[in-house]
Amino acid sequence: MKNYLEILERILKEGEFKPNRTGIRTKSISGAMLEHDMSKGFPLLTTKHVSLKMIATELEFFIKGLNSKKWLQDRKCHIWDEWCNPKKVPYGNDEETKKKMAQEDDLGRIYGVQWRDFNGVDQLANILNKIKTNPDDRRMIVSAWNPAELNQMALPPCHLLFQIVCTGENLETVNLNWYQRSCDYCLGIPFNIASYSLLLQLIALEANKKPGRVCGMLGDVHIYENHIETAKIQLEREPMSLPTLEIPNFNGVLNWTSDNFIVHDYKNHGKLKYEIAV
Repeated sequence: MKNYLEILERILKEGEFKPNRTGIRTKSISGAMLEHDMSKGFPLLTTKHVSLKMIATELEFFIKGLNSKKWLQDRKCHIWDEWCNPKKVPYGNDEETKKKMAQEDDLGRIYGVQWRDFNGVDQLANILNKIKTNPDDRRMIVSAWNPAELNQMALPPCHLLFQIVCTGENLETVNLNWYQRSCDYCLGIPFNIASYSLLLQLIALEANKKPGRVCGMLGDVHIYENHIETAKIQLEREPMSLPTLEIPNFNGVLNWTSDNFIVHDYKNHGKLKYEIAV
């Protein structure tokens, strides 16, 4: 994905160092747009290996509206291990607090909980209905940013809303745009674009439409200081052709499970280690 590497290079060249809550400085820029045409293949990065199984498991977790860390861990997905509901254990990045956070199961009112129950509204079910009954609607938006419940979330949502837009004379193409306020470019963004592209493909199947473009509007776009040398290695790698994704025996977005997908022809340069900043 050329667009991804262009933004990575821009951060390295133009980014400015600044502090943040983790204690590890970031090299940051303000504002970027990451976009992909789904007809060109499925956007799993090829300059490093990205686990779609882990991404799909987290997406199923969101779709189901869950908040149990154990549900993820039972499926060998450890994306959320370090965090928990701050009402149970107030956030801190000292070793004692990090240990307590890791032991607490409840993640609070995070992403999928808001998707399925935002002050009593099932936003995801609503857009799935709208895309079939009123596909030219410009209000097909799902928001995870609920100011009244931010203090109950393991992390305030980084990717905080997405919008579905249908295009074409017969509205035959479905596109997804998302906004992300905080963008861990090396570790998080490769997961985010794959996750929203998978969600787009699921929604397109439900609506009997073809997936079009996925586009991320990125706010604070950064590379952690301890990621910089590895990012330079990644930037030197030549992108390969993208894989394709098949979802057999599809039975609706809300019934989909993360073992129901097949990736074809995923070629990549292998793993790169980026440490997570808590």
